[in-house]
Parts: sequence; structure tokens; C-alpha cells
Amino acid sequence: MGIGRTHEAHIGYQRCRNTLGGLRLSSFVRPEAKAAIWRWREVLIGAALIALGALWTLRAVGVLQWVSPLIIFAGVALAWIGWQRLRFGTDSGGRGAVEVDEGQITYLGPLSGGSIALREMTRLTLEGAHYPAHWRLEQPGVDPLMIPTNAVQAEALFDAFSSLPGLRTDRLLAALETHQGRSVVVWEKASTLTSLTQT
Repeated sequence: MGIGRTHEAHIGYQRCRNTLGGLRLSSFVRPEAKAAIWRWREVLIGAALIALGALWTLRAVGVLQWVSPLIIFAGVALAWIGWQRLRFGTDSGGRGAVEVDEGQITYLGPLSGGSIALREMTRLTLEGAHYPAHWRLEQPGVDPLMIPTNAVQAEALFDAFSSLPGLRTDRLLAALETHQGRSVVVWEKASTLTSLTQT
């Protein structure tokens, strides 16, 4: 009798576990909310680190109190980077998709596409006359690559562009926010600028 009850309890436990296993947290969160949380993830994590560091500063003793300023600094840095990404990011869902891999930027669109090597780039321009605005990437010997600012995975371009030597992030973000339909040169390679000055 005891064995039978144990067996029934085990079966009940298995059924309950299988039922709960099928109910993932993602099923309770709307896709729009998940996308928003993902976009704000660095800001949210940074804010959490700042709060944790502040708490340790006020209440902790010993090593934790000494470490707390570093935690706060890391939180501020992460939140700042996240905020920059948010300013750069636009509504996705546009035409084509962007892929950044090992210093190579590739755009695959319905009508056009191509690849540009970051180390070979000579100029980055925001073409505001297009709708939506397009990034124009130039490399010698290759047709300019035009990428819509709202292409799928276009947010990956932030890190790629930030790696360009001498590029000012504030100029990059200002171009997005204030181009008003104009063409804005965001970055030019130093050697290109030198040759233009000499000619």
C-alpha cells in the first residue's frame, strides 16, 4: 500500500514538473516588453550596480565597503555606454540585415548589398535625404555600401563605427539626431584628409 502511494506521488510529481517546465517565463512576457528590456539591458544593469555600490558604501564594512566605489564606477560606465547605444539605435524592422564579423561589415538587402572592411574604410557619411536615412560606407576600389539606419541588426554598427580611429561618438549621435535631411560626413580617415589638404 505504501509502495503504491509512493508510486502515485512520484507520477503526480512528474506530471507537475512537466507542466511547469512547459510554462517558460518568456510565455508570460510580451514580445514588445522583452525587446524593450533587451534594448535597455545595459542601462538597467548599470543602474543596479550603482544601487548595489551605494548600498555597500552605506552599510557594508571591510572589503565590500572598499570595493563599492569600483562597483559604482563600473555601473556608471555601463549605464553610459548603454545610453549611447540607445541613442544610436533606431526602430528596426527595415529592409535588409546587417552583420559585423571580424572587422567586416556586410549588408544584405532586397535590392542591394555588399561588404566593407573596417580597416579599409576611408569615409562614413549619413545620407539624410533618404527615407529612412542611410549610412554610406566608402572603401577604395569598392562601390559605396548604403545601409538603412533601421535595417535588422543595425545596432551592431555602433561598436563597429566606434572602433574607427579618431571617430567622435558625439558627432556620430548628433548626425542621427539633427541631420534634417542633409548629408553629414561623420568620419574620414586621416590619410584621406591629408591627401585632400595637399591637393
